[in-house]
Amino acid sequence: MPAFWNPGGGKSGRREGRPFEKGGTIVKTENNLGTDPVGRLVVRLAIPSMLAQFVSVLYSIVDRMFIGNIPEVGDIALAGVGVAGPIVTLISAFASLIGIGGSPLLSIRMGEGDKEKAKRILANSFLMLLVISVVLTGAALVLRRPLLLWFGASETILPYGEEYMTIYVCGTVFALMATGMNQFIISQGFARVGMFSVLIGAIANLILDPIFIFGLNMGVRGAALATVLSQVLSCTFVLGFLFSDRPPIRITFGNYSIAVMKRILSVGFAPFLIIAFDNILIITINALLQKYGGPKEGDMLVTCATIVQSFMLIVTMPLGGITGGTQAILGFNYGAGRPERILLAQKYILALSAAFTAIMFVLARCLPQYFVRLFSDNTENMELCVWAIRVFTLMIIPLAFQYTIVDGFTGMGMVKISISLSFFRKGLFFVFAFALPAFFGARAVFWTEPLSDGIAGVCSSIIYLTTIKKVLARKAKGMDCAD
Repeated sequence: MPAFWNPGGGKSGRREGRPFEKGGTIVKTENNLGTDPVGRLVVRLAIPSMLAQFVSVLYSIVDRMFIGNIPEVGDIALAGVGVAGPIVTLISAFASLIGIGGSPLLSIRMGEGDKEKAKRILANSFLMLLVISVVLTGAALVLRRPLLLWFGASETILPYGEEYMTIYVCGTVFALMATGMNQFIISQGFARVGMFSVLIGAIANLILDPIFIFGLNMGVRGAALATVLSQVLSCTFVLGFLFSDRPPIRITFGNYSIAVMKRILSVGFAPFLIIAFDNILIITINALLQKYGGPKEGDMLVTCATIVQSFMLIVTMPLGGITGGTQAILGFNYGAGRPERILLAQKYILALSAAFTAIMFVLARCLPQYFVRLFSDNTENMELCVWAIRVFTLMIIPLAFQYTIVDGFTGMGMVKISISLSFFRKGLFFVFAFALPAFFGARAVFWTEPLSDGIAGVCSSIIYLTTIKKVLARKAKGMDCAD
């Protein structure tokens, strides 16, 4: 396992190849962000991160799979959880606000050889995430019922959504800590440790779900409780690692700074918006399906949308694992002033992302019926869901370009560019979401995803090609675009 090298280019005066020192001892990590061959480095960080995100999808998919198979009420219960799910995930987006906001900055400072600033970033991130978790728990418990009604829950499915959400939000602190602080493990080169932290929770959830849902006859409440307990295990593992002596930068207390907190929030705002708006869009879709589907089709369309969105999670979460897990390479080498490694890394990241989405595109064309059967054996649901999955995934290959570019700019701290690109895609989605069903009926809502993904992917690629060399040249001249 290679020693971790923390080069600082011309600024720090460190000799290339010198390992990172902590307390007079050499600290080792899985990957050398500054000197390992770029192609192998991208693969070693991207694959574990992708697998971790794929495994984390099991949290929601396994819950929905078991819930959809509850005797007699499965389809209605699944619709209820489908309405609660985006709200719960919207809360979880705050983990990205801090985790993805602070971890690129930590990588950049490590690349510059500034250990004290890196420690300050981690300390402030930990405090912010803890405070936000407590505040969100209280707010979600108070507002859960009106939120569910506002975002598409009918009186029939409301009880199931409320049961699930009530228990789930009680574990908010564990969910946010596990997800948010795990980013600081990955950003220091410990991709396999980050993957293992997710794997612990996913396996526990897979075991506990059938026990609580069917064995103890707890239904929807059992699914939520299983998820919360699984998140407790992941959180314990993540914090145990970051408080230990293994990582080069560990959690410390003190050195809190409003300026540092603002900087973390500014960088994290773009990925936060991506995740938050994705869930707002899902909430919007559910509300529009209820509105245009009416009493006859509304609940069935929401059930279908829940299954379709579960399939999309299998696409977007691992894709985000590839582009987010490799941000450490971009941030570190941006801080070290090595543009050639950044450009080469992004080529490999895009190749992996495009290959993954191409495989998922083929699966969406050929095998969606097998995925739908995991949730429902209703013949009418099957036909609709298969069609909707094929429509929803028409433009997931251009989505690979969007993720690579936006996460790449975020990893280097270039917030204004990444936010602009994110807003553009979400804006397109909103326009299509409201316009299409008004003219073509409720089922036209499913066309919003491919239209917005295709247009945004092309536009983001054009902007990237015309700006990336300029912003890297500014860094080479000492004008840091991440500040």
